[in-house]
Amino acid sequence: MSNPGVFAMALEQLEAAAKRLKLSDSTLRVLSHPERELTVACPVVMDDGRIEVFTGHRVQHSNARGPCKGGIRFHETVTLDEVKALSMWMTWKCAVVNIPYGGGKGGVQVDVTKLSKEEIRRLTRRYTVSIMPIIGPHKDIPAPDVGTNAETMGWIMDTVSMFQGSTVLDIVTGKSIELGGSLGRREATGRGVMFNTLELLKRLDMDAGKTSVAVQGFGNVGSVSADLLQKAGCKVVAVSDVSGAYYNQNGLPIAEMIEYCKTSKHGLLEGFTSNCVSKIGRQELFELDVDILVPAALEKQITLENASKIKAKAIIEGANGPTTPDAEKYLLKKGKYIVPDILANSGGVVVSYFEWVQSINSFFWDEDEVNRNLKNVIVKSFDSVWKIAQQEKVDLRNAAMMIAVSRVATAVEERGIFP
Repeated sequence: MSNPGVFAMALEQLEAAAKRLKLSDSTLRVLSHPERELTVACPVVMDDGRIEVFTGHRVQHSNARGPCKGGIRFHETVTLDEVKALSMWMTWKCAVVNIPYGGGKGGVQVDVTKLSKEEIRRLTRRYTVSIMPIIGPHKDIPAPDVGTNAETMGWIMDTVSMFQGSTVLDIVTGKSIELGGSLGRREATGRGVMFNTLELLKRLDMDAGKTSVAVQGFGNVGSVSADLLQKAGCKVVAVSDVSGAYYNQNGLPIAEMIEYCKTSKHGLLEGFTSNCVSKIGRQELFELDVDILVPAALEKQITLENASKIKAKAIIEGANGPTTPDAEKYLLKKGKYIVPDILANSGGVVVSYFEWVQSINSFFWDEDEVNRNLKNVIVKSFDSVWKIAQQEKVDLRNAAMMIAVSRVATAVEERGIFP
């Protein structure tokens, strides 16, 4: 299934913020268009000798506030439309937490579960060479996303370094610690989800110890979010991935499930069993009577079709664009809180920024310092968004978008249009 219309979703959010900010038509026009879109064909020699050609993209939405920043996604649903939307959301994400980046995003349309490790490595290197003309430590810095990881980033860094003739640590973030990665980077997005959840609970006078949570998606973001929320005292009663959903009303053995996924086929929960843990339908997870729902998979998971069945008081968007605009309007009318993706899952790009700074300076921080600085940024950003929401009487997405779009628009207007 592709994601047609996801860029239209991003534009709708931008236009709503622009209207509230009384942005000029000219500035809105600039922000509505990605600065650069590159589509590449990536021929790869497969293990059996035949050649397959994969389509890849890299989109840079805005460099008004600094170099572009954003992940690379390897997934069968990748489209240019999706990558454009994700690059725009990255611009707002960097701006709402006030780090000096603009938004970029990359993707290759490929089902990595059908490729060997060597085939993925050859695809990664070929894709890297194809986008090399437009990436760089001060131009556009990729990172991991769905279907990619620290190992993928190591291959990208090595490929660029071979062409440069010297090691270029700051070309990507999300690398392994041994290759100049930052401590705490792998957990950063999930840790940000946890900090945002706890900040919301404080504002709603809810006790973490009495809060139930369901998490859709058990990849890096979902599993870390579930683990850290449980450690913060919340009761994680349900999780799911593409292989199925798992439920225990008294709380799931999250640490045990994470360990299971380390050795399971494709890192999935399929086949996991434990006392009192039952299998439920994947859609059923959305319908559970929980306090917090964390969608941490792909876009457009919460739609008008399933929104009416959502009982959760609040949705913390661990994924990018998981809630369609129609579904969001319905949920807000029902009095639900939605912590938007550009704030909820911004922990990853915040620590990517820390990693980039550490790589440039060749001076690395300990994990406590990384986590402490991340918490400071998230708490401060959440507080700013909450205050704007109260002052302007808008929901949290519109408040976050107003802050983000205002910062980027100011940068565009102060720089002026070249020539």
